[in-house]
Amino acid sequence: MSEYVRQNGVQISSLLFDFINERALAGTGVDQDQFWSGFSDLLTRFAPRNGELLAKREKLQSQIDDWHIANKGKPIDQAAYQAFLKEIGYLVDEPAPFAITTKNVDPEIATMAGPQLVVPSLNDRFVLNAANARWGSLYDAFYGTDALDAAPARPGGYDPVRGAAVIKAAKAFLDETLPLSNGSWSDLANVKENGIPLKDPSQCVGWNDNGCLFKHNGLHIDVIFDADHPIGKDDPANIADVYLEAALTTIIDMEDSVAAVDAEDKVLAYTNWLGLMRGDLAAKFMKGGKEAERRANPDRDYVDQDGNAFTLPGRSLMFVRNVGHLMTNPAVLLSDGSEAPEGLLDGVFTSLIAMHDLKGLGELRNSKTGSIYIVKPKMHGREECAFTNDLFDAVEDLLGLARNTIKVGVMDEERRTSANLAACIEAVKDRIVFINTGFLDRTGDEIHTSMQGGAMVAKADMKSSDWIQSYEARNVAIGLACGMSGKAQIGKGMWAAPDMMADMMEQKIGHPMTGANTAWVPSPTAATLHAIHYHRLDVFARQKEVASEGIPSLDKLLTIPLAEGHNWSAEEIERELDNNAQGILGYVVRWVDQGIGCSKVPDIHDVGLMEDRATLRISSQHMANWMLHGVCSAEQVDAALLRMAAKVDGQNANDPLYQPMANDPAGSLAFQAARDLVFKGVEQPSGYTEPLLHAYRRKLKAAS
Repeated sequence: MSEYVRQNGVQISSLLFDFINERALAGTGVDQDQFWSGFSDLLTRFAPRNGELLAKREKLQSQIDDWHIANKGKPIDQAAYQAFLKEIGYLVDEPAPFAITTKNVDPEIATMAGPQLVVPSLNDRFVLNAANARWGSLYDAFYGTDALDAAPARPGGYDPVRGAAVIKAAKAFLDETLPLSNGSWSDLANVKENGIPLKDPSQCVGWNDNGCLFKHNGLHIDVIFDADHPIGKDDPANIADVYLEAALTTIIDMEDSVAAVDAEDKVLAYTNWLGLMRGDLAAKFMKGGKEAERRANPDRDYVDQDGNAFTLPGRSLMFVRNVGHLMTNPAVLLSDGSEAPEGLLDGVFTSLIAMHDLKGLGELRNSKTGSIYIVKPKMHGREECAFTNDLFDAVEDLLGLARNTIKVGVMDEERRTSANLAACIEAVKDRIVFINTGFLDRTGDEIHTSMQGGAMVAKADMKSSDWIQSYEARNVAIGLACGMSGKAQIGKGMWAAPDMMADMMEQKIGHPMTGANTAWVPSPTAATLHAIHYHRLDVFARQKEVASEGIPSLDKLLTIPLAEGHNWSAEEIERELDNNAQGILGYVVRWVDQGIGCSKVPDIHDVGLMEDRATLRISSQHMANWMLHGVCSAEQVDAALLRMAAKVDGQNANDPLYQPMANDPAGSLAFQAARDLVFKGVEQPSGYTEPLLHAYRRKLKAAS
């Protein structure tokens, strides 16, 4: 049980209180007493508003449920449906044309296009890996994945046959992006004597002792020349490696990919964020039987063609993703003893910590323009975006920051937000730097919002539904219409299979093709490979083409993916239930039992997929929907959960920390949590999984 310190009517966990006083406030110039007094006042002002917004979500959901029940069995007329949504305030009027006015945005966000990583804040090694993924070895990325169309490496050390294929592929990439005036990079030799005969000499922008720096489509390519290197010594040009500028930005996540349920968890997340903002975070771990240490990479030094020294960032530019409006956390208790909204805590504490970067208190810097970048997830509509804008105003006042120092990224992942996206952007137009689609959360909300409308199509068929095509296209088109090109990121979602890089290389160029200037990848290696797509396509030129095509209508976006007239066979139903149940159990057992909020979880076919709460939301809501409408029975759902508990147990048999479920499902908190997510899915707020996950995780921690 956490001990609390009372300050100005609120109670703060002593763990959190000491961390803020001793570490987060140190050097910022923010007075401790004034901070806690202002923090208490901020909670008094914003916690009730937070509650009112959540109550409105529930009221709207109840009204939509009633409408569907009253119109059961009737075809949905879009005009009548949209008129109803406007009448209840779910749809709001489109704002007059406007352009965002955000200032002091770092180029990684505004004027560059490239991959983005999302990483759980609770794992120090992971966050450092992500921060350091700004630069990645193309040789390593080709050698260690299936992206290269060549025989896999033989066991037992370096495989020269595969190595030759890697070098050939890397030099083909150089021919594509940095063409020579004659010949190929494969023919290049004696660079010290002959130089590099580029077709466009301006592409060479610098040198250092390790090699030559080039630039293409706004991204840097660092070719390493080293005659003493095991690879370079046998290369005619002594090329030892090719480094690509890869993960331009990284989101340090305190939300979907973490299991943070109390003060202990929150302080760990804040500690890692502080270490990143100061540049002194260190992770120690065992590797090859020896203890290793990882730190943030320093900046990279070069000299330009005129002999002038300059540096490039050695790390990704970092956002922090705060918690949304729904959840509360016992790290802070309000004057009435209730838990404080966690999003308010994150807004204050992550901004305070980022002041260490703004004031240069640490060894390294994040933002070169003096900005703090916060991604705000799971907001429903314009009012909730306006609330976040007001909250960030208040945080800036509390910390003595200039207005709009705190920038916001809006996740376009809830139905009311995607239906009112322009109005949402307008509500934060002076500080917005990011919009991003989230297919899985958006699908979960699609199912929950229309839960009473009927049975939904099978989960795999969602990707070809009218609404998803419209959703992805409208996100880009509306962002461009609001003037985001050259000022902010328009992003796309995750490639979930980190071991399937060949498929990623074939398919993920579709994201920049939409006009999105960033997209999520599951690993630093994937970031290096995805960077190739941004060399192959000039995204900002593509954005001009997309902008001329206009904004798709709202009708398709609001077309509910109902499986009208579809009769599934018993085998199809069992297959769908098993697929969902396996995904739910495989994720929940790690979340509840081990506190792991994101990891590579084997799917029903034993393919490792990066899973977080968004994947859990869609699977649990889908099963709840089918059970509600009689596609399957409660008994069938329970049978699927038991079958898949045995499968998940088998998939985790080699994990010494794993607690099996199948032999004693009643005694497994993880199994009971997974079952509740389905059987209580209809009543969960917006279909979110957090309330149940947090409750069960706290039960386990209390019993430990």
